[in-house]
Formats: sequence, structure tokens, C-alpha cells
Amino acid sequence: MAEIFRGMTHDGSAQILVINAKDIVEEAIRIHALSPVAAAALGRLLTVTSLMGTTLKDPGNSLSVHFKGDGPCGHLLAVSDYKGNVRGYVQNPSVDLPLNAKGKLDVGRAVGRGTLQVSKDVGTGEPYVGIIDITSGEIAEDITKYYAESEQIPTVCSLGVLVGRDGHCQAAGGVLIQLLPFAAEETIAAIEKNLPALANISRLFDAGLDNRAIADLALAGVPYDAFDTLSVGYRCTCSRERVGRALLSLSPYELFRILSEEKVMKITCQFCDKVYEFDGADIERLRQAAAAEEAAATSDAEPAEPADEPAKPASES
Repeated sequence: MAEIFRGMTHDGSAQILVINAKDIVEEAIRIHALSPVAAAALGRLLTVTSLMGTTLKDPGNSLSVHFKGDGPCGHLLAVSDYKGNVRGYVQNPSVDLPLNAKGKLDVGRAVGRGTLQVSKDVGTGEPYVGIIDITSGEIAEDITKYYAESEQIPTVCSLGVLVGRDGHCQAAGGVLIQLLPFAAEETIAAIEKNLPALANISRLFDAGLDNRAIADLALAGVPYDAFDTLSVGYRCTCSRERVGRALLSLSPYELFRILSEEKVMKITCQFCDKVYEFDGADIERLRQAAAAEEAAATSDAEPAEPADEPAKPASES
């Protein structure tokens, strides 16, 4: 399991989140058969989305981060619950690009330009949605820009994924530092001074540093308290029941057309690649179950108060 460390400065100026995300990224590589550059791109996105998810307040809250870029990776999406458990996918998992001018995996070119959309479902019925233009495609810079423009929260974000020659994740992790209202100037200055130490975060994890040691680097000279540690993972929430409900959203004509051509519908989850199969009998059972649920819900509803009967005119004698 991956772990997230959470802490806060003594003066209440900033909160810090640190994650060792190697296990999450390795699971994504296994599920999606990611190329090195796709692993770096999706791995960074999964890492930061997990951190962002832990800033949600209540069970049932969720957050999605969607990079709609025009690069060869195509769209990238990650979804987190409020505990930081995360899942995601990349449209083109096998993209292959030469290294960039710095000799590193060219995530920026793989993602390209377009828009970044963050959607938060906090149980109010309508999700909060923030959209910005992608600046670099390197993920961390764009997340920093999102917080500055959409939520007005000064943020430091450092992300890294190190892919070994065998294609497996050698190291991965990230740091998210957010300033709170009325942050002290001396705390801000100290954090800015420490930023160069976070420039190659994946190498820090690869060297054996744990979350607390990296938090110490990020907040060197700034007294802080450890808040808690969370165990998180790559976790898909798909099920046959959920997929079945999604199928029923199709029109009866569309379902009939597909089944007449394919006999068996095969639905693949984009997050975990699990395949669900449905034939005509399965669809009919789903429809009957849905109808029964609807009828039960209707019968359980409070009966309406009977309307007053109109007064009858007195009969003439």
C-alpha cells in the first residue's frame, strides 16, 4: 500500500501532504500496460489526485482531475475518494516518445495543450468544476496554476515518477504544500528557500527517503506537527451492478441493436480493464429488477392527502 503523510506548521501558515506512490503507479502500469512516458504522465496524475482527494471533508466526497490535452497520450483522467484511494486511465497507454532536451521522459509533449478540469462532488447535487488552460502538460505546474486561478490557494506541487529499464516503477511520489489564510511571511520565505530540494522528488524516494524525511526537507527551518498517516491504494469501484445500471441508460432500441449484432455485450472498465458480459436474458433481468425497485419506491412514498370533496347542493324538497 502507498502512504500519505499529512502535517501542518506550528503557526498554522501551511499544510503539507507527502505521498510515496510507487505501489499505485506500479499497479497502473500492470493494469494498463503503460509505456514509460505514459506511466510517467498517468503516474504523476494519480499521485497528485490522491493527495488532492485527502483534502475533501466527508465520506462519499470524490474528486476527478481530467487533462484534456492534444498530445499523443490523449486524455488522462484520475479519480480519488476522500481517503486518497485513486484510479485512472490514459487514452493512449502505449505512446512512445524520445526523451526531452534534459534527457527525461517527455511528459509535457505527451500531454500537449488543452484544458485541465477538476471536478469535486461534495454531496450537494451539483459538483464544483474548475477549468484552466494547460500550461506545460508536466502535471505539477498545471496543478499549481489550477489552485492559484480556480481556488486562490498558493500551492507548491512537486511530482515524480522514475521508470526502470524493465518498464516497472522504480520510485514515485509527490509533495503538496498549501498556504492557509494569513500565512506568516517568514514561513512563506522559508518554504520558497527549500523548493530546490524538491526538484527531483522521485530520486529522493529512490534514495530511500521516507515521507517524513521529505517533509523535513520541504519545511526545513519551519516547525511543524505531524497530523496523520493514511494508507492508500489504486482502487477501482466498478461492479457488475454499476455497469448494468449504466447499460439501462441506453434506449431499448440501442440495446436491441447491439445484442442483435453481438449476441453478448462486453463492457470493459476503463479504470481496471475488467470485462463484464451481458446477454439478452441478463438485460431483461436488469430491466425487471429496475422496474421492481421503481414500483417499490412508489409504493413506499407517503400517500397524498385526499382532496376535500366539493360540497353537495342541498336537495330541494
